[in-house]
Amino acid sequence: MLVAILSDIHANRQAFTACLAAAKARNPDRIVLLGDYVGYGADPEWALDTVRALVRDGASAVIGNHDRAITNPGVNLNDEARIVIDWTRPRLTQEDRGFLEKLPLTLEEGEVLYVHADASNPSTWHYVRSAEDAARSLAATTARITFCGHVHRPALYSMSSVGKMTSFVPTSDIPVQLLPGRRWLAVVGSVGQPRDGVAAASFTMFDTVRQEITYCRVPYDIDTAARRIRDNGLPSWFAERLFLGR
Repeated sequence: MLVAILSDIHANRQAFTACLAAAKARNPDRIVLLGDYVGYGADPEWALDTVRALVRDGASAVIGNHDRAITNPGVNLNDEARIVIDWTRPRLTQEDRGFLEKLPLTLEEGEVLYVHADASNPSTWHYVRSAEDAARSLAATTARITFCGHVHRPALYSMSSVGKMTSFVPTSDIPVQLLPGRRWLAVVGSVGQPRDGVAAASFTMFDTVRQEITYCRVPYDIDTAARRIRDNGLPSWFAERLFLGR
């Protein structure tokens, strides 16, 4: 089975459109979405309409911290991120809010776990930024392979049978075999707000038969995405960083 995994869309219509087209061109058997469909970007209504349509067609989705902040204002966000969430909330329908409220924190399928953030305590939204973070996340689950988002920077970690950790930054479009005898944690990168110095949108493909993952990058219409942010009076930094991938 070939699985397309997309995370951190952040209401970026142009990036989400480009990633979905690129993913579907690879003929996935299914799509998994790892949260943060809203926040930062200027098209949350369209993003949620698209996510709901994908789920109706058989995709799976978990919730992210920005999504949770729509219905729970107590979620910790920085001031600029909260401005966008407060702008987003009244633009969403009751159907949108109900959809977000029902999304699970995690999804387990056999030996694979899907989660937005660190699996050791998903509802606290800890980042997986280091081998130490990855080890904590892996230690909290029996899954052999974990996929997460939240960090906005692609990374791959593995743990040996004796607990030794390795980590590296994957190269786009080069499949990585998930060798047996190790446990793996893949940070899939961000569709709508990449922060690894590469402006192109990011998603990941997982071949369950070959036990391979491939990190993919897709150029998209950043000018339009940035203009939408500015035209809606949202913090300009969220537009500027799209060009920088920061």
